Amino acid sequence: MKVAYLECSTGISGDMTLGALLDAGVERSAIEQAIHSLDLPGVELEVNEVMKSCFRATHIVVKHPEQHAHRHYSDIVKLLENATSLSNSQRSLAQDIFLAVAQAEARVHGTDVEKIHFHEVGAIDSIVDIVGAAVGFDLLGCEQVHCSPIPTGRGQVRIDHGICSVPTPGTAELLKGIPLVDVPIDAELTTPTGAAIVKTIVDRFGPMPAMTINEIGYGAGTMEFASRANLLRLFVGEVAIATGMDEVCLLETNLDDISGEVIGHTKEQLLIAGAKDVYTIPVQMKKNRPGVILSVICSPQDREQLEAIIFNETGTLGIRRQNLWRSTLHRQQHSVLTSFGSILGKVAWNRSGETSFSPEFEACSQLAKEHSRPIREIYRAALTAFEQQQPEKRPESPLAASQKDQSSHDHDHRHDSHSHDHDSHSHDHDHDHHGHDHD
Repeated sequence: MKVAYLECSTGISGDMTLGALLDAGVERSAIEQAIHSLDLPGVELEVNEVMKSCFRATHIVVKHPEQHAHRHYSDIVKLLENATSLSNSQRSLAQDIFLAVAQAEARVHGTDVEKIHFHEVGAIDSIVDIVGAAVGFDLLGCEQVHCSPIPTGRGQVRIDHGICSVPTPGTAELLKGIPLVDVPIDAELTTPTGAAIVKTIVDRFGPMPAMTINEIGYGAGTMEFASRANLLRLFVGEVAIATGMDEVCLLETNLDDISGEVIGHTKEQLLIAGAKDVYTIPVQMKKNRPGVILSVICSPQDREQLEAIIFNETGTLGIRRQNLWRSTLHRQQHSVLTSFGSILGKVAWNRSGETSFSPEFEACSQLAKEHSRPIREIYRAALTAFEQQQPEKRPESPLAASQKDQSSHDHDHRHDSHSHDHDSHSHDHDHDHHGHDHD
């Protein structure tokens, strides 16, 4: 599986991200073609090789005429819709990043998305950064993007709304739910554009996965730090996944103050919403109160939706989460014909190719009622019928098929999106942010 890993040792910004993508091998001409299709007069991409504390890196400067326009989210959407060089996935990813900014701004200022007008994120250089990042990650073709914990920096910066502590309100809103790390530098290390990019594209935060590295890209920030190189590193490589393995997310919460009926209802809602499994474990909690652990196994992409159900239905104050790899046997639905009628079940193949069959309880229960027979008799009939009606051969698993065709996989990242961006490049700003995007 092809993956990318962002190492944000001194934070992340829009121009650092774009520089790292180009340095990792994304075609500059493809980025420039996408930028020119935005129909922003006089905009040019300047790509320079620079040294940061004796390390070579790529630094991006967006050249453009002086501008004073503040754009609304609808203006950005129209700009993207008219950009004919963008593919649907690139346009959608860029729009998601801008939406993340708009949603964070709306939350911070107590209004709705359509009334928000972008300040720095609506500036030309930030538009170029976001569109370039969307195109770059799309062209990388990675199935997953991982990222280190994010340093925000320290101190205060001046923005359009006045002097604010780092992280600024919009950036902080974007970084909700993302692990942070303290780096003792008095500067804005992560800008709103950088926060919106990681919020939108990153699948997992944590240490670098066990991967075979194929490419490394270095994106340079503008500011110079005495103690460390102001760099964003982008690793691109492969993670080996054994056949019959997939990634799942485990959600857990402790419950001791709700009824069994509410827990049962919650389990039903979680299964309807796509949970792979839901179960409870009795535990003894504080002050010797009896309680249960509600556990949910789901796909990582379903985590947020299922967490919302748990919060809404149970009123719990916290949910633990962890991503796990699980080994699975290949299985598929299979029907057998018995003297009682057709019975649906699942057939599974073990690693030696031998089969087993599990009739569905609902199908057996219905036939037992219709024929007034014990359900165990229906089960026996189904298992006997399976001995004569087994599938001829094991089909190829969907995971194995997808691994054969990774090069054609079109991964479309969709996450939340949020606030105003304090990035800039060739023109001056009052606020001295990371220097990723500001002089």
